[in-house]
Amino acid sequence: MFKRSIAKLNQAMGFQRSSTNKPKMQPGNDRSTSMRTTNIKSHPITSGPISINDASYDTWVVEHPSALGSFDQMMKAAKGKKIAVFLDYDGTLAPIVDNPDLAFMSDEMRSAVREVAKYFPTFIITGRSRDKVKEFVQLSNVYYAGSHGMDILAPPRPVKSCDGKYQSIALDKKGNEVLFQPAKKFLPAIQKIQTALEEKVVKIQGARIEDNRFCISVHFRQVREEDYETLEKDVKSVLEHYPEFHLSWGKKVMEIRPSIQWDKGDALEYLLDTLGLSNSNDVIPVYIGDDRTDEDAFKVIQRRGQGYPIIVSSSPKDTKASFSLHDPSEVLTFLLRLARWRKSSSSSSRSLAQIWGVSN
Repeated sequence: MFKRSIAKLNQAMGFQRSSTNKPKMQPGNDRSTSMRTTNIKSHPITSGPISINDASYDTWVVEHPSALGSFDQMMKAAKGKKIAVFLDYDGTLAPIVDNPDLAFMSDEMRSAVREVAKYFPTFIITGRSRDKVKEFVQLSNVYYAGSHGMDILAPPRPVKSCDGKYQSIALDKKGNEVLFQPAKKFLPAIQKIQTALEEKVVKIQGARIEDNRFCISVHFRQVREEDYETLEKDVKSVLEHYPEFHLSWGKKVMEIRPSIQWDKGDALEYLLDTLGLSNSNDVIPVYIGDDRTDEDAFKVIQRRGQGYPIIVSSSPKDTKASFSLHDPSEVLTFLLRLARWRKSSSSSSRSLAQIWGVSN
């Protein structure tokens, strides 16, 4: 297992090339299952928890070593490089709960994220609305990207790039914050879809419609299994009138998004570029997420040839991640260790976040 961990580490750091027979991944390709190719018989909407045993999970962890067990080797390889931290919210910073409005972040996790953001540029990329996740996280020293990266609040002031020059791309001429919203033109249609969905699913007990600004979530965690098929048909009947949108699936949730070439991977690249870090060979993106939409970001890191994509999962699953964490409690431990490592290894009283112009 140790040899396999080292191999994964070398690949993550760019020391090992991917097979030349594999097609090059591009942002937006290999997207989540669309409405046109999904059916109730084969889709996870009807599936319960996967029954696994410890042996199968242990085998999976050999392929995706624990980021805690590999931490020392990971940080040794990252020494002298710039780390940028990207985090999903639900299932990563907070547990997944029946009522999405109650997915609160613990005070311990909030403190850990705050500490990490003192030393590294820290971004939260979520399917939630940007305002909603800010309400949950309640931190001013992190960047927020909502709607799967379609609603990004740019850094609040000029930031320092790797060459020491200040970049002002994140501000308008008056010095105000600017939003990056590639799906803005779809807002009127999104509002119409939400109204139609609310009228359709109101009769299905337990179904919840969540307005995520540039996408809509239909939660069915509390829906009776015998109502699954009806709910799916109702959602698809609404989308038939909006061909410019597609349906994708998460954990007990259907998500409706504009069919544009933009996802969490594109958001990761955009945010690195905004900080002047996209073309730097000494930047290590660390991305921690638990859902299918995070795979787009994992692919981008794999394509960059350098970085640590980390999946949060308590069961085996197909993933492009190199490392794994079992649950949010392990995410908490990892973040605390990361901040502690940077604090102990820092040769300067100024944090990286301060050097790069991130507000604390």
